Amino acid sequence: MDITSEELKQRMDSGEKLNIIDVRESYEYEEFNIGAKLVPLGTIQSVIDDLGDWKDEEVIVHCKAGGRSAAARDFMMKNGFTNVRNLLGGMLDWQAKFGNK
Repeated sequence: MDITSEELKQRMDSGEKLNIIDVRESYEYEEFNIGAKLVPLGTIQSVIDDLGDWKDEEVIVHCKAGGRSAAARDFMMKNGFTNVRNLLGGMLDWQAKFGNK
């Protein structure tokens, strides 16, 4: 169910169209991001309907270390999303392995 930084980077590098949501706060996103859609965890309840087109598609969620995105994944799954994957280790793991790329 979860996804590693290596798998995600490989899929991104291959040009695959991915649905990625960053659930960090906007200041964290501004410091570094991988181009995901920014939906801070505190706002996900109010925008869940706007993400309805992705209900039956794979959605990858990430945060700084994996805790907030795990909560987002659980919330989305309880609201009818069928394939939500959490990025293991979040942006901390990503930056440790790939830097700011």
